[in-house]
Amino acid sequence: MDELKVIDLDPYLAPYKKFYLNFEQIYKKKKESILSGSDITEFANGYLYFGFHYEENFLIYREWAPNAFGIYLTGDFCDWDTSKYRLEPLTNGIWEIKIPVEQLNFKKYPEGIKVKSYNITAIGKHYRIPLYARYVIQDPETLDFSAFLLPPDKDTSYKWKNCNKDALYSKLKRSLLIYEVHIGMSSEKEGITSYKEFTDNILPYIKDLGYDAIQLMAIMEHPYYGSFGYQVSNFYAPSSRFGSPVDLKRLIDEAHGLGLLVIMDLVHSHSVKNTNEGINLFDGTEEQFFHKGDRGNHPLWDSKLFDYGKHGVIHFLLSNIKYWLTEFNFDGFRFDGITSMIYTHHGLGKIFSSYKDYFTSETDLDALVYLRLANELLHKINTFSISIAEDVSGFPGMCLPVEFGGIGFDYRLGMGIPDYFEKTLSEIPDENWDLGQLCYTLTSKRPMEKVIGYAESHDQAMVGGKTIFFRLVDRAIYDKMHINDVDISIDRGIALHKMIRFIVLLLGGEGYLNFIGNEWGHPEWIDFPRKENNFSFVYARRLWFLAKDENLKFKYLLNFEKSMIKNFKNFHNFIPYNVSMLRVNEKNKIISFIRDSILYIFNFHPINSYTDYPVEIDLNDILKKNFEQFDRSDKYSLNLIFSSDDKIFGGFDRVDKNIDYPIFKEADYSYIKCYLPNRTVLAFKLK
Repeated sequence: MDELKVIDLDPYLAPYKKFYLNFEQIYKKKKESILSGSDITEFANGYLYFGFHYEENFLIYREWAPNAFGIYLTGDFCDWDTSKYRLEPLTNGIWEIKIPVEQLNFKKYPEGIKVKSYNITAIGKHYRIPLYARYVIQDPETLDFSAFLLPPDKDTSYKWKNCNKDALYSKLKRSLLIYEVHIGMSSEKEGITSYKEFTDNILPYIKDLGYDAIQLMAIMEHPYYGSFGYQVSNFYAPSSRFGSPVDLKRLIDEAHGLGLLVIMDLVHSHSVKNTNEGINLFDGTEEQFFHKGDRGNHPLWDSKLFDYGKHGVIHFLLSNIKYWLTEFNFDGFRFDGITSMIYTHHGLGKIFSSYKDYFTSETDLDALVYLRLANELLHKINTFSISIAEDVSGFPGMCLPVEFGGIGFDYRLGMGIPDYFEKTLSEIPDENWDLGQLCYTLTSKRPMEKVIGYAESHDQAMVGGKTIFFRLVDRAIYDKMHINDVDISIDRGIALHKMIRFIVLLLGGEGYLNFIGNEWGHPEWIDFPRKENNFSFVYARRLWFLAKDENLKFKYLLNFEKSMIKNFKNFHNFIPYNVSMLRVNEKNKIISFIRDSILYIFNFHPINSYTDYPVEIDLNDILKKNFEQFDRSDKYSLNLIFSSDDKIFGGFDRVDKNIDYPIFKEADYSYIKCYLPNRTVLAFKLK
């Protein structure tokens, strides 16, 4: 059975064959039940039916509220009368109203009207934001949220310029370098950056760095800015804090024009509790979308948890996926909080040290079914759609194809990598680093699993944590970063920051991710406006002027970032992941390996530099790219093509790039001898 290939690939799963067989039965039964013979892409058309739609000279508004007693549409156009525009009940909990456009009073409100639904339910009468609202705005004075309805001639339609993305997709198997961003904090100003400002100022910078994709956080509307976008209230509305839906579409279009894919941070793991702004208790019952009682509440996030066993929930969420892919032209998703979704314990306090930890009564099969359906849908809409799983548990088969018994994700975030560096940098002196453990952390993965490696993300930069560079240099970052300053802590920080990022890029997986500003060592943390900081934006921005200042050492890290990525793209593909001859010398703190015929040597020793250090190589690996061009009887040599010790990278130019490194041969052994400065990475290529 193909669906059990997950077990063939990983024999340790054999004791859990019954689990996989049961899961397959549940999945097939659920899929048949919800689709009833239709195509999954047709099933996910909820956004085309529900919400607001103009048809000829009418506005049609449909809502799904199976337990409501009555629903009315109200807003500016009727002076907030809650009794005039009543939706009629249809079947299956659907409500509908058809209103002549002239009654919407767009002459008085030419830019658009604020609207809400007025719901009569078992818990009372309440103003609510329509479930499928595509544009939600906040009143700057009252801070109240309302859906915003544009007139027909100013609808959110957009004429795409860069529709042909074949060239973008063609490089996916070669390269996936992701630049993770939060739009609102992407500029220097003490305020919220707009979609337009990001498009005009930050996109060209990302392109110049050499990245292939951007990953946008906090896109779905959320009432609390400080939640970083992870407390979603309106799943179909791009956050109006940054501008209009059309502004977001232009951002994506311009990114495609620059050759950048656009990935969205998708939050389907939970929803904000708020009832005024969110979907909670929309029809008067928590079970419309969420589990009842304690199971419907996340104990740590103070949010509501979806019941993935309900057809209506699956329809709402799958339609949401199709909406973002088709209406906004996103290229894929990073699925947030998967560990919380697939276990009723949400992964809290769990280590997942044994296979049996994955297959218990606390494993939510409904959530696994939903995730598999989500991957089926997004790949059917676009074969090249990217799906990335944020799953700290490492659930077996998460990144295997559905037909193999997997969940269908393309990539898993290598979340153990930043955790490793955070622990190592804060607890272990340099001379005691376990390089074997480092290499294991970077390279371990499940069979056929593709991993996005990253040294740090937004999690490490939030208040309470530190970025890698801030952790390395601490307070010296404030007064020792001038190019004329001599400070050993800064020298150490710059050297290790470069080495850590490069080894993660080279060994960390089939993709790479960086959070905005970390590439040049952005100082301090991220702290969004909140009561505790007097609602300040001081730490909710990026201080780009520091990296541009020729008198500050931040420029060295930025120079290195550009060269590192250029070097990688010149010589390597992410897929296949082709690393060989990985050697670790714990005593001397040396790691060496060959990737795609390029030899890399990392000297992590804090003090020792080595002269004529012998580094073993495999001549076949060195020659394999152009094997037919060489006579194996010839003598070969390598030349240095990259050194992190270059002065433009804040190094000391201790390595001569103009000499050859002959390859010495023993009976079954080939090696080169080279000078290895401490805290330096060198790359060699066949001359």
